[in-house]
Amino acid sequence: MKETRAFIPAAGLGERLRPITNHLPKPLLPVLGKPVIERVVERLSALSVKRIGVNLHHKPEMIRAWAEESGYAADLAFFFEETILGTGGALKNAEAFLKDGPFVVHNSDILSDISLETLLDSHFSEGNLITLAVHGYHTFNNVWVDDSGRLRSVGKKEKGGRGLRNVAFTGIAAYSPEFLGLLPPGNSSVVDAWLRAVSSGLKVGTVDFSGCRWNDIGTPDAYSSYVFRGLKEEGETIFVHPTVDCGGVRLGANAVVEKGVFLEKGVFLRNCILLPGARPEMDSRIENAIVGPDYRIDLKESLSIPSSLPARMIADVLGDPSERLTMTLIGAGGSDRKYYRIRNGARKAVLMECLKHDPDYQRHLIYTHFFRKYSIPVPELLGSDAGDPGPASLQRGNIFGLFEDLGDISLYSWLKCEKDPRRVESIYTRVMDILVNLHTRVTSRVSECLLLQSRVFDYAHLRWETDYFMQRFVDGLKGKRVSDEGLLGAEFDRLARKVDAFPKAIVHRDFQAQNIMVTGDGLPRVIDYQGARMGPPAYDLVSVLWDPYVVLKDRLRADLLDYYAAGVKKADGAFDGKTFRETILPCRLQRHMQALGAYGFLSKVKGRAYFLKYVPQALCYLKEEARETKDEYPALWECLRGLDEEAED
Repeated sequence: MKETRAFIPAAGLGERLRPITNHLPKPLLPVLGKPVIERVVERLSALSVKRIGVNLHHKPEMIRAWAEESGYAADLAFFFEETILGTGGALKNAEAFLKDGPFVVHNSDILSDISLETLLDSHFSEGNLITLAVHGYHTFNNVWVDDSGRLRSVGKKEKGGRGLRNVAFTGIAAYSPEFLGLLPPGNSSVVDAWLRAVSSGLKVGTVDFSGCRWNDIGTPDAYSSYVFRGLKEEGETIFVHPTVDCGGVRLGANAVVEKGVFLEKGVFLRNCILLPGARPEMDSRIENAIVGPDYRIDLKESLSIPSSLPARMIADVLGDPSERLTMTLIGAGGSDRKYYRIRNGARKAVLMECLKHDPDYQRHLIYTHFFRKYSIPVPELLGSDAGDPGPASLQRGNIFGLFEDLGDISLYSWLKCEKDPRRVESIYTRVMDILVNLHTRVTSRVSECLLLQSRVFDYAHLRWETDYFMQRFVDGLKGKRVSDEGLLGAEFDRLARKVDAFPKAIVHRDFQAQNIMVTGDGLPRVIDYQGARMGPPAYDLVSVLWDPYVVLKDRLRADLLDYYAAGVKKADGAFDGKTFRETILPCRLQRHMQALGAYGFLSKVKGRAYFLKYVPQALCYLKEEARETKDEYPALWECLRGLDEEAED
């Protein structure tokens, strides 16, 4: 590809974003810790661009300061405008910078996944003077093109005759340097120059990117929607910039706290974005808003409705629906189920929506009753379709359960703000108490739950996990073919038989920080337990103490392991701590292969790319374990030695 330059229009006043832009130029609007302009520069830098021009007018000193801090200063050339020159005048003002070759122009308030390489390839191959990236977007459709994709006119009404179609300009275009000759000195519009080119018979082409991701973040609603969607796509419920102290703050879902915010104790945040300079008062409550130094912009919370609605079930728990009833989609895990928070005034609950033939549905309900009976802190079941033969449940497309609302904050999210080692250790000891109870007292009563008693985490399931690891991670994600599958399979057989021979108790099987909720009283509660089986207790212990989501310090992990062992010994005098510790390393091997297989499947097959960020830590754990056991499992060690610890998207 030919060397190109690029240009980012960044001089605008951002009037649609006031009062935010009274304090911050639009290009510096942060999106989960990174300014919009930095995201654009990163995309352009991936091309073979020599340098990037940026025009400045509104708060130019702030953009220059960002450039120095970001490390991009050497790649950027700035063009200050005393008065705003318009979309065409900005390019003419930078003519000396742009005139030596083709260049890409990318608006500073546009975020998309449009292929800039495809745009440039089309520009060069067709020999265009101008190539516009367009897409179908009803709200902004005003660009008229012919069957060959050539530009014919611009405007809401067709001016060029029949046979034209209407599309929208994305704010991204490629230009040949000769285009600059069509621009007059001073203030001008780039659109006028396009039309002059068309009337002169010059080639103005387009590339249609309909279906690609595209966002204009030029309004508070558009900006907040993009931020909250980005949070969800990263598999997170909160974002707090690492420079902000959020200890003592109460958080709900979609709480975004950017750099330069000061948080007092007791502040509650939910569905909000705090921008630089924001300083909420102690014990204040901020919901559904963008907040800055001296402003608050109210937002409408995004509401969702299930595919079918169990109105009777909801009314029985929350009272007759009224205008106050709201439903929001929550959750960001690996399940295909959907969860909704339902509010009716001050009352709230979580609605679980499952496919009609979900094999885990009945198990979830039965396990809930059993676990709650013996003080495992799972959410209370408030209503369900279980055993309901009535016409309402038969007509609905899916089946439902209504549960106690445990809030939005998992242990994983809670640890983003809690830095006090004593409080961290305290909550983890409570988590160990849950495991001790599950593995001893509740296990001794398992005959009361025949469904659970009959489900055993045995050799067949253990071998399925290691096959899953090879298929979904080693081959599927890393693309590695193993030369001696028979030798590796024999090692997996030995590992599965060893783990299957360990004493069994009730195990959660996915007992990690994302499945432990921290409620308003600071106590841990357990979710996603429908996969529980009879298996080796160490599997749960390593899931939470060697968790790829949350890395614990070695000393804390050792103390918690001792605490767990003492608790089990107190509950069961026959417990042999030395023998139990010998089960930990094989279970670590087994668990981390399962986790990596799941990350490969969820990212590649289910399209949830955010699981890739947990791959490096899980693989680091597994390599450490394989190194310790390489005499026993040499083929596994050789397989892992050839795998790097970086996630592959």
